[in-house]
Amino acid sequence: MTVRSSLTDGRQRGQLPMGRVVTTWWPLALSWLLMAVEVPMISAVVARLDNPDVHLAAFGGIVYPLALIVGAPVIMLLAASTALSKDWDSYRKLMRVTMLMGAFLTGIHALVAFTPLYDVVIVRLMDPPAEIIEPARIGLMVTVLWNWAVGYRRFKQGVLIRFGHSRAVGIGSFVRLGTEGIVLAVGYSVGSIPGILVASSALAVGVICEAGYTAVRARPVIQGQLRDAPPVEEPLTLRSFTVFYIPLAMTAILGLLAEPLKSVALTRMPRALDSLAVWSVVNGLVFIFRSVGMAYSEVVIALLDEPRSLWTLRRFTTILSVVVTVLLVVVSVTPLALFWFQGLTGLRAELALFSHGGLWYALIMPGVFVLQSWYQGLIVHSRRTRGVSEAVLTYILTSGALLLFGVLWDRVPGLYVGMAALSLGRLTQTIWLWYRSRPAVDAVEERDRAVGPCQGADVVAL
Repeated sequence: MTVRSSLTDGRQRGQLPMGRVVTTWWPLALSWLLMAVEVPMISAVVARLDNPDVHLAAFGGIVYPLALIVGAPVIMLLAASTALSKDWDSYRKLMRVTMLMGAFLTGIHALVAFTPLYDVVIVRLMDPPAEIIEPARIGLMVTVLWNWAVGYRRFKQGVLIRFGHSRAVGIGSFVRLGTEGIVLAVGYSVGSIPGILVASSALAVGVICEAGYTAVRARPVIQGQLRDAPPVEEPLTLRSFTVFYIPLAMTAILGLLAEPLKSVALTRMPRALDSLAVWSVVNGLVFIFRSVGMAYSEVVIALLDEPRSLWTLRRFTTILSVVVTVLLVVVSVTPLALFWFQGLTGLRAELALFSHGGLWYALIMPGVFVLQSWYQGLIVHSRRTRGVSEAVLTYILTSGALLLFGVLWDRVPGLYVGMAALSLGRLTQTIWLWYRSRPAVDAVEERDRAVGPCQGADVVAL
């Protein structure tokens, strides 16, 4: 069957318009791309202030990672809100859960930052260099509201995506980066403000302003479309939410806790220092291409409620996965890669070539992340989310096994083993998600068969 006839068949069957998928997806993809700029932007300013090594280490080594780990349970609120905020009753219940989670995690963050617990968690367990202990404490104090703002913002963004306002999410990211830029500009202009205070203030103020914008933007949607939405057939209960959300929360927690394993493994393989030095640079370039796939999960969750949406979403998944993979391949086989590593990032020639070699082991990553978002969206939409956390365990076990092999073999540079472990782990995670998503696909197909053939008035051109 030709592409043209396939498209015609889609129109005749009354499939979800491809344009609807694109307009829902691209603002979310833009938001992820902008988020990829956040930490490099902050680091670039701190690197130009006094004692940059100390303050960069305090921010990048303690403040930001610890804030992410403490706030891991709220990361999946975006997916949960997109899937469950279908009527007024569900929204109110999710709002209460969001606020309670935010208060609880803020309390944990405050205990670490403002009490002697800091000495236990940071000084004794992490054993950081002495010179970054006090700057890191200041950074944690400044960012105490960060996780509450992140959870609240992601919950409200889910409502916007659910009711077709994903463009507001992209605008919110501009608000966040713009606010951070102002704080960073002030800190840089003054010059005497400690770098950790500048960095932490930018991070905290940016996400709080984004949360405020999202709340204002979501208000008319909540009072209009959400209030007018018919009640769901199965009302949301605490038990059903717990069964739905705990696997998602565990997914984020396990994923973040597994990250330090890579650093530990890299230090025990050949070219350890070089591998650690360029790991974030190579991973940052790959992140740009895979971020557009990470934005796709919420699109799938929201649009699968539309009748006859499966065909269009599956086709968009194929197109997007091929496009992002080809783009990264083009960067790798042309001088663009070395221009990025040496010209833009500023690595010396030897490290730029080393980074280029590591990039080859990550070529499948962008396409794999698109497929991963597709299958994960199917599973979350079905509300049987256990398969998502199972898939993360598969990723951890696979990548961990390859990292262990690299340490024991001790012949291949850590960067190459690490990138290969990351790619293979994500691939096995995606395969498991595919396996666990099959019942969800069957359920959607059965629903569409029950709808019956569409009438001419229902047909919308692609």
